[in-house]
Amino acid sequence: MKNALYSTLLTCLAMGFLPALGQDDKALLKKAHKIHDKAFTVDTHADTPMLLSRGGFDVTKDNDARATNSKVDYPRMKRGGLDAIFWAVYLGQGPRTPEGHETAKQKALGIFEAVNKTLATTASQAELATTPEDAYRIGKTGKRVIFIGVENGYPMGHDISMLKKFYDLGARYMTLCHSSNNDICDSSTDPKGAEYQGLSPLGEQVVAEMNRLGMMIDVSHVSDSTFYDVIRLSKVPIIASHSGAKAICDHPRNITDDMLRALAKNGGVIQLNLLSDYVKAIPPSPEREAAMKAVFEKWGVTDRRALMGILSKLPEQDQQKARAEFMDVNKKFPVQLATVKDAVDHIDHIVKVIGIDHVGMGADFDGGGALADCFDVSQYENFTIELVRRGYSKKDIEKIWSGNFFRVMKAAEKGKAQEIASK
Repeated sequence: MKNALYSTLLTCLAMGFLPALGQDDKALLKKAHKIHDKAFTVDTHADTPMLLSRGGFDVTKDNDARATNSKVDYPRMKRGGLDAIFWAVYLGQGPRTPEGHETAKQKALGIFEAVNKTLATTASQAELATTPEDAYRIGKTGKRVIFIGVENGYPMGHDISMLKKFYDLGARYMTLCHSSNNDICDSSTDPKGAEYQGLSPLGEQVVAEMNRLGMMIDVSHVSDSTFYDVIRLSKVPIIASHSGAKAICDHPRNITDDMLRALAKNGGVIQLNLLSDYVKAIPPSPEREAAMKAVFEKWGVTDRRALMGILSKLPEQDQQKARAEFMDVNKKFPVQLATVKDAVDHIDHIVKVIGIDHVGMGADFDGGGALADCFDVSQYENFTIELVRRGYSKKDIEKIWSGNFFRVMKAAEKGKAQEIASK
């Protein structure tokens, strides 16, 4: 299924790039390699379409992660033993006006088009999947498997029919909001606080329609009250496509133990985000924060994602300049990153609270996700190594890598079929 390189792993271990593995390193590596090679591996959230949309990014090339500020391409997926990935059609929150919604809709459709164009021109190396069965079939050919999700319900505006449009274009989940409130629900990180104390009336309609379509509801980014509203209303299991455990890292984006228990009762799954700030409390760097703030202010944005979002609107010369300034700050003031061990602490905690059947992987690569020893998809086998080191079985690891998520995906589709049959 994969071309993982056992000898390379041994070299990396000797150079200190892998987690410390004790006295039986070779036996453990061999076991982990065998499990990783056989498991069907899925990452449920990456923002690679932002790179595809701006043009000039070759997903068939083995790109240098630091030089290109990219974490995902086909060669690195293959090298890291990653079979499948969800590419996010992401839109940051903009004006909540008819004009704003229309602009966002057109941008979202443009991102779908960029993904489809990429898949059409790289058909020998990757293929779109919309079901687990598709994924297994494509995986057997040696191609990479691409799923699509929508991050932020903003581009649907008030037009419920857009959900079917997104679904027909291949999207199999939608994250209800992003870092700010929208017309669907409250966000976990809007500085203005809650508007609806959960879902809006429109949001309640969105939940019902997504259930009807068989489209998974993603509660990453939503407020706690929104989460509970979704749990109450959804007739099928839900997902958190890229989140973490709040008990391990106290960040508003992460999920409390009570929420984990509710998620398990719902039958859902939480996919682990690898953005270091959500994995472990990172000591602040005043110098980096000041330098980054200066770059953002210069280009009239508030954060990194917003900066990436406006690049396509700028003249090519300004695009290059903005990227160079952003990367220069990263070079001068590198971010202190969490580790695979820190991330697996989240998995340990989630398993302790709700069991092995409700956790998976959703790194948020190309959207900020990165660990010191899993900086891009090429290093994903390090997770299997650490899971083996901690005593997780082959069956457990297969559930984490895809089994749990695919169960939820099938449940969403089954719910759709049952609703059709009942009419």
